[in-house]
Amino acid sequence: MSDTGAAAATAATGRRGSLASATRTRSGPNKDSSGTAGEPTSGTDVDSADDLLEAMGYKAELVRTRSTWHVAFMSFVLASIPYGLATTLYYPLQGGGPVVVVWGWLLVSLIILCVAASLGEITSVYPTAGGVYYQTFMLAPPAIRRVSAYMCGWAYVVGNITITLAVQFGTTLFFVACVNVFETEDGVGVWQAETYQIFLTFLAITLACNAISIFGNRFLHLLDTFAVFWTFAGLIAILVTVLAVAKNGRREASFALGDFEPTSGWPDGWSFCVGLLHAAYATSSTGMIISMTEEVEHPSTQVPKAMVMTIVINTIGGLLFLVPLMFVLPDLAELVALPSGQPVPSIIKSAVGSSGGAIGLLLPLMVLAILCGVACTTAASRCTWAFARDGAIPGSKWWSKVHPTLDLPLNAMMLSMAIQIVLGLIYFGSSTAFNAFSGVGVITLTLSYAAPIVSSMIERRAQMKSAKFPLGKLGWFCNIIAVGWTALAVPLFCMPAYIPVTAATVNYAPVVFVAFTAVSGVWYFVWGRKHYRGPPTETLGVAGGPLVESADETAPKKD
Repeated sequence: MSDTGAAAATAATGRRGSLASATRTRSGPNKDSSGTAGEPTSGTDVDSADDLLEAMGYKAELVRTRSTWHVAFMSFVLASIPYGLATTLYYPLQGGGPVVVVWGWLLVSLIILCVAASLGEITSVYPTAGGVYYQTFMLAPPAIRRVSAYMCGWAYVVGNITITLAVQFGTTLFFVACVNVFETEDGVGVWQAETYQIFLTFLAITLACNAISIFGNRFLHLLDTFAVFWTFAGLIAILVTVLAVAKNGRREASFALGDFEPTSGWPDGWSFCVGLLHAAYATSSTGMIISMTEEVEHPSTQVPKAMVMTIVINTIGGLLFLVPLMFVLPDLAELVALPSGQPVPSIIKSAVGSSGGAIGLLLPLMVLAILCGVACTTAASRCTWAFARDGAIPGSKWWSKVHPTLDLPLNAMMLSMAIQIVLGLIYFGSSTAFNAFSGVGVITLTLSYAAPIVSSMIERRAQMKSAKFPLGKLGWFCNIIAVGWTALAVPLFCMPAYIPVTAATVNYAPVVFVAFTAVSGVWYFVWGRKHYRGPPTETLGVAGGPLVESADETAPKKD
């Protein structure tokens, strides 16, 4: 055997021993996969998670402070129901009204539950901040795993950044609409914001969310916990008040749950589908929480449980928010014609009959909007950092650094923020820029989630035999639903929200998506084919077996 081959074999043997040791520690009597908020972190538990991470080829650089409930709460805040549903309610109202709002939300939630379960099962086998990118590399057939993982990683990073951008921009538009519940005269809000004012507000919100994420990093799990109780207190206040006051009366149940009036210009069936962007946007953060696994105490079990648990909670919370609004819905044509594109402030003001009462009920959503922005900013920085540490992003050496005192990837966070601000300039050329940001976020994240699922299916789910969150017989069903949703969502959310289309109202999501895909593809063929090696652990993903380093890989291990 050559010296290189002997070295590789030795490394492989060492890695097998490391993984076995990590697995034994995790299976011991002290292992508690549930965890509770505020519970102390056991040294043995942290060591086992870090040992498993080392066995996957990485050095532990982030502090593990999150329990199952902490992860579930952050995942909840990433979706930020009801705020996530409030900012995009325009799309289902235009797509058909109450039927699309209520039943579209329920339908997409059930589909996303399958996506979350599928990703949770895979994450229980490969819990790393690289998320779906790393998982695709481990699960894809050897001949295509490198390019598959590379393209998935770019989609995952772009999705995280653009969905964070959509949240910050959506918050901006929502805040302006909330302020304008106060009027100088009937139908004229107090702040007729100019384009540059919208952009400056977006800039301020983006900077604020980054500052909170940076300087409050060690306390973010407490902020997430607060957000959950704040959210449900706000939901109850909105539900009770709008139904009890109902200044302009209440709709019949047949209208609130069954009215279908598409005004998008699309054929009825397609109009319903285009309206699903509302629900898809609110649930698009499902897999973003995987990027936090290296800050979780028991990632193999806690993260999957949190992902599934959050979808169930969000589904219920979404119905508690949406159904009461449908019972007090004003004239649908007036809501669709609102220049702000934000109907929720108008619906609530109409229901309570006063600007003061409306702003009081909107305040919980406004606070939740900022908390959502902070959570998305944090998750986006972690996935950008994880992809950079494998050398997949230009300037990776810089973006893969962890700040020594802040204990977070500061440079990666600044890169993510800079890209968001540059893309935000699109608003100066298109009033429907928010549609582009949310659309491309949903498209790229959906594609990235599908990559490891498809890779696992190609290998007949063999690697899932060792999953700590097994789906068993439901595995194939959940996987097929997840992949089918991807096939529908990608072309669907490239469509404009309504027709006919003008230069100002065209959906720029496919333009941004194609641009990012072109950049990643060109970078791979120019540089990646020769230099990109993938994650530091080369594995063939043998079912139930240990991680085995490839003997033909001579690249040095990356930290």
